Formats: sequence, C-alpha cells, structure tokens
Amino acid sequence: MSTISIRKYASENGALAGLLILALVIAVMQPAFLNAQNLLNVGVQAAVIAIMAFGMTFVVVAGGIDLSVGSIAALAAMVGALTAGPIGLVVGALCGLVNGALVSYGKLPPFIATLAMLSVARGLTLVFSEGQPHETDALVTFLGSNLAPMVPLPLLLMLAFFGITGLILTRTNLGRRMYAIGGNEEAAKLSGIDVRRQKLWIYALSGLFAAAAGLVLAGRLGSAGPQAAVGYELDAIAAVVIGGASLSGGVGRATGTLVGALVLAVLRNGLNLLQVPPFWQQVVIGAVIALAALLDSLRRR
Repeated sequence: MSTISIRKYASENGALAGLLILALVIAVMQPAFLNAQNLLNVGVQAAVIAIMAFGMTFVVVAGGIDLSVGSIAALAAMVGALTAGPIGLVVGALCGLVNGALVSYGKLPPFIATLAMLSVARGLTLVFSEGQPHETDALVTFLGSNLAPMVPLPLLLMLAFFGITGLILTRTNLGRRMYAIGGNEEAAKLSGIDVRRQKLWIYALSGLFAAAAGLVLAGRLGSAGPQAAVGYELDAIAAVVIGGASLSGGVGRATGTLVGALVLAVLRNGLNLLQVPPFWQQVVIGAVIALAALLDSLRRR
C-alpha cells in the first residue's frame, strides 16, 4: 500500500479508530459501559445530535456553517407540541430557506445569517410557549418511544437519516453539487451550477433535519421546552468535524458524521459512568473538539 493510500485510509477512518479506542479505554476503566442497556442508551443519546449533524453535514460540505439548528429544533418542537409534528417539520424547512436566502441572495456570511436565525427562532419559541414547557401529542411522543423492548425508535430514526444523508451526498445531483460548491464556488458557477438555488436547498435540508431532531428530542422528554436544544448546534458542528469533514468545504461523509456523533455520546456516557464532575466534562469535550479541528487543519496542509 502506497504512502498516499495509507494517508487517505487514515484520514477517512481516523474517527472510527478513535471511537473504538475510546470505547475500549472506557470499558477497561468501567466494565458497566459494555452493558447492553447502556450501549442502547448511548445510541439513543447520540440520535438527536446525529440527525441534526447530518443536516449540518450538507452545509459544511458546501463550505458554509449553520449556527441556528439548535434554536430551529426547539422552535419546531414547540410548534409541533402546540399544533402537530408535521407542521414543526415545515417550520424547520422554512427557517432553513430563510437562512439560504440570506446567504444566497442577501450575500450575508453564513455565520451572520444563521446567528440571526438562532436569535429569531429562539425568540419565537419563547413567544409561542410563553416561557413554559408544553406536553407533546401522541405522534411526537411516539418518536421518542420504544417500538419493542430494546428497540428504541430514536435509534432507528438515526439510522434512517444516516441512510438518507448518504444517498443525498453520493447518489444525487444535489449532493455532487454540494461538493463542487464547497470545493470551489467560482468553478462551480462557471460549470453552470446555479449556486444560489442550490444553497436554498442545502440550508432548507439543514433546517428540516434540525426540526426532525427537535421532534425526536421532544418525544423522548414528553414535552417541548423553550430552552430545549440550547448549545446543540455546537455539538452538531463538532460531530461533523470529528467525523472528518473540512470546515473549508468540499469534504465530508455521512459515515464520518455518524461516528462523530457516537464519539460525543460515548465520551459523555463514559465520563458519567466514571463520575467525572459535569464542569470537567465540558473541559474534556471542548479539548476533544479542539483536537479534531487541529487534525482537520493539519490534514488540509
């Protein structure tokens, strides 16, 4: 195997190797980690962030960023609790479309456009909820339930969104255009790609996936709260980066994002089992994210 092939293999599978090593270390330190119920809990805990991160993957591959997904998730969950789940999905997609329009036609940097939506969506959530949590209806509650003993629906939904993300990225024109835009936006324009329209679709997908994640979260909790999913946008970005996507665009895979979300879930679960204080957990997770970003920078060099 050539040096180039080894580097490519390590780049594409480094996150998976890191996940396995992390799981092994935690299992040695705390054997209860390998309990079947605990492993299922890890998968369920990863589900919400993973679904959100799959939508983030589209944006990052196209060279953008979406800071609003946590707030969109909360707004969609609240709208779903007050009306119906499908309406929450529509609201999420519409928020994404607004982000796409601001970036594409308003020429705002993605950071600014989505930061504005973060504030607007969170504010609307507080307005609609009047600052109070609301119980979810039967449909939304079902999303967070178990289909059978040891068969949690959130885990199955995570796998379904993983498959959808992989198909979009690898088997559709939209996916190929995401990579083209993220790799070189000017070249994409010259090749005939309507970059502005594509970005509308990309951010709409991110909003839709964020809304789905919010509904799953509300289903697990049995209620939609005005402060739900606070900070989840950072975990979603972290999952994408840990999974090997490049923040400069043009690189990213559904498999990597799934592994990245699992790394965060395994890390949090392991730290809890090891009884690490919550404040120190934040320090450790932040260090892991910084390390992943550093590795991304070194890989691009």
